[in-house]
Amino acid sequence: MARLAGILVTALLLVTGVAPTATATPPASAPPATTATADTTPRTVPALTNWTAEQGEFTFTTATRLIVAPDDPAARRTADTLAQDLRAAGRGAVPVAAVRGSGRPGDVSIGTDPGRSGTLKAEGYELQVTDRVRITGATAAGAFYGTRTLLQLLATADRIPAGRTVDVPAYEERGAGVCACYIHITPAWLENLVRDMAYLKLNQLLLELKVKSDRHPEANSWGYYTKDEIRRLVALGDRYHITIVPEINSPGHMDPWIERRPDLQLTDSDGAPQPSRLDITSQDAFAYYTDLMDEYAEVFTAPVWHMGADEYMLGSDFAKYPHILAYARERYGPAATPQDAFIDFVNRVQAHAAARGKQLRIWNDGLTGDHTVPVAAGTTVEHWLNVRTRPSELLAQGYRVMNASYSLYLIRGGFHMNTASLYEQGWDPRSFEGEKVASATGITGAKISLWPDNGRGETENEVAAGLFLPLRYIAQTTWGVPRPDPTYAEFTARATAAGYAPGRTDLTRPPLPDGTYSLRDAGGQLPATTRRITRTADGYVTLTDPATGRCAEIRSGRLTLNTPLEPGSPVTQEVCSAANTLQRWQLTTVLGGFHLTHAITRMSVVLTAEGRWVQYPPDQRPPTVWTLTAAPPQQPNTPQQPKGNRS
Repeated sequence: MARLAGILVTALLLVTGVAPTATATPPASAPPATTATADTTPRTVPALTNWTAEQGEFTFTTATRLIVAPDDPAARRTADTLAQDLRAAGRGAVPVAAVRGSGRPGDVSIGTDPGRSGTLKAEGYELQVTDRVRITGATAAGAFYGTRTLLQLLATADRIPAGRTVDVPAYEERGAGVCACYIHITPAWLENLVRDMAYLKLNQLLLELKVKSDRHPEANSWGYYTKDEIRRLVALGDRYHITIVPEINSPGHMDPWIERRPDLQLTDSDGAPQPSRLDITSQDAFAYYTDLMDEYAEVFTAPVWHMGADEYMLGSDFAKYPHILAYARERYGPAATPQDAFIDFVNRVQAHAAARGKQLRIWNDGLTGDHTVPVAAGTTVEHWLNVRTRPSELLAQGYRVMNASYSLYLIRGGFHMNTASLYEQGWDPRSFEGEKVASATGITGAKISLWPDNGRGETENEVAAGLFLPLRYIAQTTWGVPRPDPTYAEFTARATAAGYAPGRTDLTRPPLPDGTYSLRDAGGQLPATTRRITRTADGYVTLTDPATGRCAEIRSGRLTLNTPLEPGSPVTQEVCSAANTLQRWQLTTVLGGFHLTHAITRMSVVLTAEGRWVQYPPDQRPPTVWTLTAAPPQQPNTPQQPKGNRS
């Protein structure tokens, strides 16, 4: 959720171009790496960790085949995925054939060799380019990452210079975290992110979101995802070797889940309920949370569970809740602290997860040092905030630690990581908030985090544009050397040349040109209305009433993160403002016409029997299907000058 505490100093440092705890030294555990040189090494993101140039070249032609050994099913699956991506990249239908041997000139051979795990590890690969290409991984993941390199090399040319690389990542976890926990994010946007992450050899996506619950329908306030939507996303992640880690943040930030369950909310000494805080002393609250965990396991297949565990007492302190101290002392003796009750809740969740074959992950800021009960062994700590317990202490205690520093945050409508500054200073995953550790041992990797603190601050398409370089930088610094190019401008050129992953959906192209249209519900039940449709800079549209010159907007109803997320809120006509994201809409082509969806709330327009436009989640009320017919442009009404004498 919103990371609100202890961030101002960091933000100021980054805004002024100074990244905290930056270092230009590669991780101690990284494989030997050379700085890429543009004249000899093919340019990819992340940069190849090494490259030996040889004589000759490979040429991709219409006769190129993808070949795999008949007894290598893992390689076959990888080749099938590559064939799909080559087609999406405009390379046509490249056949996949079971062939023994090295094939013929122009072929691409893909294989797995478990015997090479000592050199290639779990995700490394060897790429050999002669008059044909050979990609070998010790595992399916390694072979897959080799195909991502090939896709990038073919992004700008049909010919690849001959050479060889053994390319092995420096860190095992390389990723991104997305909070779709209040402001809904379209599945198509998330699918684009999965494809792009895989293209860059990132391998972990944390999703804090709400799955529509069958067990607890009282929790189903918007915006949630259906189980089928999550199954499709997880299947895509499996195909592209992205582990999708689910999170329901607890025991704080639980308001999306318990706003209708006051019986589970923490109550302070004045009797006031805390809608965002779960009562950690309540067995019913624990049972509710773990029941949700089990329901999530129906659609998320990752052997990992993230429980958040951050900012539980944000804006308050344990002294307001004396029953928590009483609970802690009852369980752990008279020396126990209120923080022990918090760690007790974490450890009970950890035991529940472990019993189901899942490893627990938590944020670090709850580990303040004010507890006598240790966090259960095997818990991974994701470090984002500088608190008293430092990363080096967590590592010395045997915990695996992931770097999720605030300096790697992109907050919707707020602070964005200073990618240029981080790059120029050679930031790497050993550089935590408040401390740089000497060794990479025990550090799993790093990720960037996207949070929706001001939900209306940016649209999804604006977030995607702002994510382009940060995502490529985190891919670079977790795979290889932090600075493969002398300057950030050169790294930007490298990233631009590699481009986006093939197969991504372009969400910035409205299906109709600008113009004035007559809108009618496809059933023809109500009279048509006229609107002027104009594309916005980020690829949505505005809907202007030509008669009034005002724009369609949603602004009423209860606001969450400055956003009108209440189902049933009406669409109103307001003074047009190009900067107002609440006036942006997405037109989607469907059978029989178009759906009209709000760019921020992600709810669709439903036309009522009385002719009013209101917003609803599509699974609560079917979106209206609109037919749009070009209409002659109209001029807005101009107020008439009053008759009579002028003063």
